[in-house]
Amino acid sequence: MNPFVTSSFRVACGVSACIMEGEAISALCTPALVVDVDKVKRNAQRMIERCQELGVQLRPHMKTHKTLECADIMTGGSRRCIVVSTLAEACFYADHGFDDILYAYSLPFDKVERCAALSERLDLFQVLLDHPQALEQLKKRPLRDGRLWHVWLKLDCGNGRAGVLHSEPEALRLAQAITETEGVELTGVYAHCGNTYNCRGVEQIQAVAQETTNFTLQFMEKLKAVGITCKSSIGSTPSCSHPVKDMAQLSEVHPGNYGFYDVQQSLIGSCSLEDVAVRVLTRVIGHSPHRNQLLIDCGWTGLSLDGAGKLPTGYAMIEGHPDLKLLSMTQEHGRVEPISGPLDYSKYPLGSLLTLIPYHSCATAMMHPVYHVHSEGRLLGKWTPTRGW
Repeated sequence: MNPFVTSSFRVACGVSACIMEGEAISALCTPALVVDVDKVKRNAQRMIERCQELGVQLRPHMKTHKTLECADIMTGGSRRCIVVSTLAEACFYADHGFDDILYAYSLPFDKVERCAALSERLDLFQVLLDHPQALEQLKKRPLRDGRLWHVWLKLDCGNGRAGVLHSEPEALRLAQAITETEGVELTGVYAHCGNTYNCRGVEQIQAVAQETTNFTLQFMEKLKAVGITCKSSIGSTPSCSHPVKDMAQLSEVHPGNYGFYDVQQSLIGSCSLEDVAVRVLTRVIGHSPHRNQLLIDCGWTGLSLDGAGKLPTGYAMIEGHPDLKLLSMTQEHGRVEPISGPLDYSKYPLGSLLTLIPYHSCATAMMHPVYHVHSEGRLLGKWTPTRGW
């Protein structure tokens, strides 16, 4: 240990942990992302049980949390059958003993060699594509030792993001081209029903889930008619939180946010607010009576700007204070004001703690280099997510 590094410096700069296991989360320096591990485990177990009841394989998405610990919870400890959105995630999980990894992002041409390295290293690494030019990239880089590229075809079933449109003839032509290409295997068809994020309530969620399932199964029949068999997978946290019966005809589902959930998911109808496992702790650092506002130490770098204008309480919900609104944020500051009436500053002394429930936990988690894990408000340890692309 460096003798010139004082204990106060270690505490201030995080050189060593200043908070001990068992302490209250209120002892944390703020802003801090805290994760209720009991809720994470409960959310994960419910999803596992839903998929077991449906008889489909759960392939959980890692993009929300990007940690080993949460991945272990979501896979039931198997460390198999996961989805990632970046190659940084894929390498991180591969380095820690995970396998059967699907890189569910339209194949980036600058990353083909990195994908090849993972394909040659793991028992099963899978890529996704939605364009003939991506297939050409794979043909240019045959895998060593007779290994096959395992490819999922991305379908657009109404989400309107990546994917070849399910109803267009080129979707079937691309599937056929994949199966006819030496060194390449069509492993499955993948659709993201992200349009469930526009829903409000279970009925709307299930209508979108049913439509996406129908389009996917119809496409599978087209494949069958030309002699192609492969897996099928759809997913989103709303659709998998309230699955429809026909999803039992799919091979897999791939939700991700459900481990943490968030305010957005509670508004959609995926979960209740009580299911949300993450919070951001922040402290009052200023009183501004001339503006009828509080200043807090959480800016957009501790929460993200996602959700702007979508909540009556601003960028987040302030737990236990439905009358307060997080009006705006700069990089390191947040402005809080009452939804109506004058602010009673005696309720919010300088240094007092406020708890923010994030609108979108994926975006908020990305703002933090470490998550503080607790059970019933007592700290258990830290989870460190991977970062990068």
